[in-house]
Amino acid sequence: MKKFERTHYCGRLRESNIDEAVALSGWVQRRRDLGGVIFLDLRDKTGIAQVILDQKDLPEEMFSHAEGIRSEYVIQVKGLVEKRSEDTINPLIPTGKIDVRANELTILSKAHTPPFMIEENSNVREELRLKYRFLDLRRPDILRNLKLRQQVTNTARAYLESHEFLEVETPILSKSTPEGARDFLVPSRVKKGTFYGLPQSPQIYKQLLMVGGIDCYFQVAKCFRDEDLRADRQPEFTQIDMELSFVDEEDIIELLEGLFADLFQKVKGITLKTPFNRITYAESMSLYGVDKPDLRFGFPMIDLTEICKTCEFEVFRSVVNRGGIVKALNIKGGASFTRTQIEALTHHAMSLGGKGMAWIAIEPDGSLKSVITKFFKAADIDAILEKTEAKPGDLLIFSADKKDLALSVLGSLRLMVGDMMGLRDDKDYAFVVVTDFPLLEWSEEEKRYVAMHHPFTMPKDEDLELFETAPEKVRAKAYDIVLNGVELGSGSIRIHDSSIQSRMFKLLGFSEEEAKERFGFLLSAFEYGVPPHGGFAFGLDRLIMLMVGAESIRDVIAFPKMKDASCAMTQSPSEVKREQLDELSIYLEGTHAPKHEAPQMTHEVIEHVAKLSRIELDEAEKEMLTSDLMKIIAFADQLSEVDTSSVHMKESLSNAENVFRVDQVIAFDDQEGLLKNAAQVTENCIFVPKTVE
Repeated sequence: MKKFERTHYCGRLRESNIDEAVALSGWVQRRRDLGGVIFLDLRDKTGIAQVILDQKDLPEEMFSHAEGIRSEYVIQVKGLVEKRSEDTINPLIPTGKIDVRANELTILSKAHTPPFMIEENSNVREELRLKYRFLDLRRPDILRNLKLRQQVTNTARAYLESHEFLEVETPILSKSTPEGARDFLVPSRVKKGTFYGLPQSPQIYKQLLMVGGIDCYFQVAKCFRDEDLRADRQPEFTQIDMELSFVDEEDIIELLEGLFADLFQKVKGITLKTPFNRITYAESMSLYGVDKPDLRFGFPMIDLTEICKTCEFEVFRSVVNRGGIVKALNIKGGASFTRTQIEALTHHAMSLGGKGMAWIAIEPDGSLKSVITKFFKAADIDAILEKTEAKPGDLLIFSADKKDLALSVLGSLRLMVGDMMGLRDDKDYAFVVVTDFPLLEWSEEEKRYVAMHHPFTMPKDEDLELFETAPEKVRAKAYDIVLNGVELGSGSIRIHDSSIQSRMFKLLGFSEEEAKERFGFLLSAFEYGVPPHGGFAFGLDRLIMLMVGAESIRDVIAFPKMKDASCAMTQSPSEVKREQLDELSIYLEGTHAPKHEAPQMTHEVIEHVAKLSRIELDEAEKEMLTSDLMKIIAFADQLSEVDTSSVHMKESLSNAENVFRVDQVIAFDDQEGLLKNAAQVTENCIFVPKTVE
């Protein structure tokens, strides 16, 4: 057999290949030994083909080797494709009507028994899968996800290039400009004590590209954020990033609608309705309690605050009187919920900080089932039913609390109800564009306004007059694309007017010096003519996760990190050698600075110190001082090696008390000896000039 010969892929053999001589290579999926005849399922990236190893067709030594084959052995076989008998056809696989009867076999690599079965949708702990990710990648569903990822990337690239975008790579090692999530920092060996920041996005560079006249830029960019992880977050992730000159919000949103429609049509065969639904940030928060609404189903929130302001139900009325709100969901058909389901909703509300969950079920006959209706007047109940448009068979659930908490709790309950009722089908795709975000949000921790997106987001023209008087009301020219309750990405029109940028920095509490320190290179570039521009970036990992129906973006990334941002396979992050840290002048807590070569004391050094001290030394004294100073330095080096990590900082201090003594004057006659090393003596005193040279 020709070394590493392969004429066909396993999963592509069909009836049309019957009687052809083929050479296949791959992994053994499973083995069945029927005594004299061994059946192998041979797997490669395209699928499985069944191989027959018959003792009659193979040399004795070769068949003896075949008897030792186990799962995940890597082999090559050569043989003829033959048709299966009708009773052995496997309709579950594309190659189920044929076999390959082998006449040659080569074992390329043996394998240990894998820690889990290499098969589709295997029910294995994620930690174990990620530890052996190189095995997990062999599973068909993971491979399929990676193939779809490539399709999406290539399709997006082709779409943007057809719209005259230029793909430009931007640096990974950049300046740290923290504003939002924490930066990952990389120390510089060359410039000790300085650090690069890994980019959270190519934001600064893509704006500089617009200054540079690139006009339309895109990049499949690697980004890094040091933040707590969840199902749709990773410390390093990929986004398709873009920036355009001479555009407004509508230009960019229209481009994005076309891009996503093209992706879904060419990759999934799904036709999306465009333009996408639109909703403002304020509407989204009021109706769904979040800024990324899942519109695959209804159940918007209904505001009952005005009705409850004067109602007799003390719980609701007192909340409103304290400045809170009362919201409700009308769950159509929810009156059939079991007590267990209602208790689950109640416990979920309490886990989010709510006091509980009030509810009213409207029975099929129109009667009301609830423990709270007795606290309302009939007129109040009628008003609530009318406002919520409640009908027989519906269930009303309520949230009464401070505004932010009430919205958060009821918004989460809405999603839980959607799951309970099977309304969040991962095969449905509901896009929505969220607009008019607040420009700023107040940080209680920093006691200042921070940018909701970033400091270069352009405010709405009509809100500029509110900058100094009511900054919390200023809206941004910012927009998010949301799919099925997941924020795919966000973008904005950028500030290109230096006077507006100065006002923005002032609102954020940046002094002129601080602004220059953080963003000086960008501000300097803007002094040379900057076009109006805007952009967008969306998470490629998140989009693929939704397109394949995965529960986590870890299923669509080749080598993802775990929930604690570690890699179980490579055991990173990990400690590094002390020498590597020494090169960077980094000393960890509990360790000491590295021992460097002791400085050499020469007569020149001693003479220089003596001159600064205004004393004169003879040769014998120079020799003595040189020897003594070298001993002191050596002793200091010995002390630096002593482990004091477990010693309390006051351990060496003994109890002390004041002691009073009477000074005694002792006659001293050798004044000449005392003053002999002085550079200049005046009236038996050392002369010290006014200026120390």
